[in-house]
Amino acid sequence: MKLYSWNVNGIRAVINKGAFQSFVAEHDPDIFCLQETKAKQGQAEIDLPQYKEYWNSAEKAGYSGTAIFSKTEPLQVINGFTDAIAEKYGLAGDSYGDPSKEGRVISAEFEKFWVVTVYTPNSKGDLSRLELRHKQWDPAFLEHIQELEKTKPVLFCGDLNVAHSEIDLANPKANIGKHGFTNEERAGFDAFEKAGYVDTLRAAFPDKAELYTWWTHWANARARNVGWRIDYWLASKGIADKVKNPQIHPNVLGSDHCPVSIEVEA
Repeated sequence: MKLYSWNVNGIRAVINKGAFQSFVAEHDPDIFCLQETKAKQGQAEIDLPQYKEYWNSAEKAGYSGTAIFSKTEPLQVINGFTDAIAEKYGLAGDSYGDPSKEGRVISAEFEKFWVVTVYTPNSKGDLSRLELRHKQWDPAFLEHIQELEKTKPVLFCGDLNVAHSEIDLANPKANIGKHGFTNEERAGFDAFEKAGYVDTLRAAFPDKAELYTWWTHWANARARNVGWRIDYWLASKGIADKVKNPQIHPNVLGSDHCPVSIEVEA
């Protein structure tokens, strides 16, 4: 099975550019997960009868949101966190809104594994959302996937809004302590690995540099590949050995992010 993840930065814009249609036609994923859809189901003209669609959209129009498209119908689909986890970590919101009402997580159960997609809150340029991210969101999301893992292995993907290690961004020294590369955000990723989840791309390419998934619009960064790796597929240890061919797809245009993919033995 071919599994893809892509922060589309507005699905309607990607469709209008023709990039979404060409991506599906060329790559033909079995399951693909989207982040930052910025739309509700039915607001985008999508004609993909071969896929079942599952959307979790933000209450705020044109903001955030995730979706999963799958050729195989899931056994069940869960939007967001349980009330118990949201309450435990105090996810009631901040000056930007309530992150549990921003359509940031979808979990789909299949026969042999869970697929979870996440659009992690951005800590913001002034780090005004860093505390929410570090103390509430990251531990809540980790507990969520650990709860799912009690029933079967988890494959989770998405825009985690952090470059984990210096190799994961082009200019690490200049960005230490800045949003996307703070100690707190990187510690959140460390916690995934300490809990046994495997960064599938780094497992295959531990020392390969210039593997980026996001580029700023400034200074022709994408053409020069001055980027960040902030989009991932992570896998439970119990299924990591069945994950093959992790890739990034920088030639897929239409968003400031590119898709990332894995293949899993069905």
